[in-house]
Amino acid sequence: MSQNIILTTGTYDLIKDHVRRKKVTPQEEELLLNQLKHATQVLRKNLPEDIVCINRRVTYKDHASNVEKTILLVGPDKVKTSKNKISVLSDEGIAMIGYKVGDVVEWPAKKGTLKLEILKVEAEA
Repeated sequence: MSQNIILTTGTYDLIKDHVRRKKVTPQEEELLLNQLKHATQVLRKNLPEDIVCINRRVTYKDHASNVEKTILLVGPDKVKTSKNKISVLSDEGIAMIGYKVGDVVEWPAKKGTLKLEILKVEAEA
């Protein structure tokens, strides 16, 4: 997890605000602030297609449960868990945002450390 993440400016601001409001654990805050400090910010039209971001369908493997899952990452106001629309600010969302296909992300979530492998990223039609 040492590589720099790539974020749109809007997502960068959303995460920075989330941290500022103390909605994360101290360990997550330290990691997120470090990631944001080194993140590459791009316009949405310049974001590579294999990067996890809002409004992209992400297929990942949870190494703890050995289960593959496909979700649509959405803004916090568009969540519909029954339709697998997961907030970018959820544990899984915040762990994977800005990473690319093939990355394995370990994240100290509130419910225990997540180890997620990003298998596929698709733009939402």
